[in-house]
Amino acid sequence: MPILVGEVAALYRYPVKSMAGEPLEVADVGWHGFAGDRRLAFRRIEELGGFPWLTASKVPDLVRYAPRRLGTATHADLPTHVRTPDGQDLPLFGPELAQEIGRRHSAPVEMMYLDRGIFDEASLSLFATATVDEVARLAGQPADVRRFRPNLLIATRGAVPFEEDEWVGGRLSFGEGEAGAAVAVTNHDERCSMVNFDPDTARSTPEVLKAIVGARNNRAGVYGAVTRRGRVRVGEPVFFQPA
Repeated sequence: MPILVGEVAALYRYPVKSMAGEPLEVADVGWHGFAGDRRLAFRRIEELGGFPWLTASKVPDLVRYAPRRLGTATHADLPTHVRTPDGQDLPLFGPELAQEIGRRHSAPVEMMYLDRGIFDEASLSLFATATVDEVARLAGQPADVRRFRPNLLIATRGAVPFEEDEWVGGRLSFGEGEAGAAVAVTNHDERCSMVNFDPDTARSTPEVLKAIVGARNNRAGVYGAVTRRGRVRVGEPVFFQPA
């Protein structure tokens, strides 16, 4: 029997890998996660290994670039431009944006689109509000969910930090009945240096990752795989069904 564990506090998608996220009120959830989420990334042209994508671990300032829709996009749910830290709106696939990012990386890059998304582990990431607050307390930093880049932020009824750990192996469903999306919680989220970058300044605060490593063996949040397509809305209930 599903158990009510909380409600959806916020929804986010990240059209371009490592760039700023976009808050949503409603998200369409398909087999490959949120529509428009992480469908784009800069490819490092000279990188011939298994992970060619440029991330903030190489260029921290990527977190300060904000994808925007200023016209008709080629694909639904995708941006048309990217606002740079100095306020310019550059076309998403234009040479100016690629050249600017390439200068910061000191090597050439090109924007790529992948229909099924460009994910590190799984197509959905989930985080609890109590976990955001606890990591901030341990790190001595202001609480900012943007550091953790979740798709679904959940306000749990018990407000217990790291409660997400208990969901691994079970299933979350959203909204009343069978119309909403459902997600199998597959594994813990092992964090990287991305959590250290201030979303507004890109300055690194190593205390954040150190706090997660020290308190939870580098785990904070969970990943999920979609088991039922549907919509998710801010404010709707979240139910958990154990394995």
